[in-house]
Amino acid sequence: MPPRTHPTRPLALPGALLLATALLAVGLTGCSALSPFNTCDDTATRVKELRSQSILESVPEGATVPKDLASVHSGCLDDSGDAWLYAERIYAFPGSRQKVVDFYRTTAKADGWRLQSAPPGLSTPETTAGLCFTKGGDGDALLLTVQFTNARQLKIEHDYEAGPEFDSGSGFEIEVGSETDGAKTGCFD
Repeated sequence: MPPRTHPTRPLALPGALLLATALLAVGLTGCSALSPFNTCDDTATRVKELRSQSILESVPEGATVPKDLASVHSGCLDDSGDAWLYAERIYAFPGSRQKVVDFYRTTAKADGWRLQSAPPGLSTPETTAGLCFTKGGDGDALLLTVQFTNARQLKIEHDYEAGPEFDSGSGFEIEVGSETDGAKTGCFD
């Protein structure tokens, strides 16, 4: 039998396989140990900041707080994979939706919020879709939405039995939201 001319060749393949297996195991362990999503852990301070936004208390004249909804409702949702922080209020309003739109266009702008317009293909009248504003930048970005609601939607979305205050005019929800880390987010992302 002739001597081997490449003594490392038989050892190279098992060595490479061993190295590849080790790197794969470390990679899989590292990836599975780190979640690519944000969670609700340690978000209480940020939620408290959202609750304190003065825009939540700014309402057009005549707006009322429905029974059993007198306080700001807030929290953190992480059921979709990425956590979202929010603070919201619901109001009944006997006036027109246009008055709500006009009020928040003026009031939010005065408070430093920037109105975001829908992309051309998604444009819906503000009196139907509501309004969306942004404020801040990466690390402290906030999103403000004003959406119209009615007794039926309140029952479906909040399991709330609306009183007669929703029989006429517009009801609306105002929400200040944020990514857990304050990352910049847009209304139509």
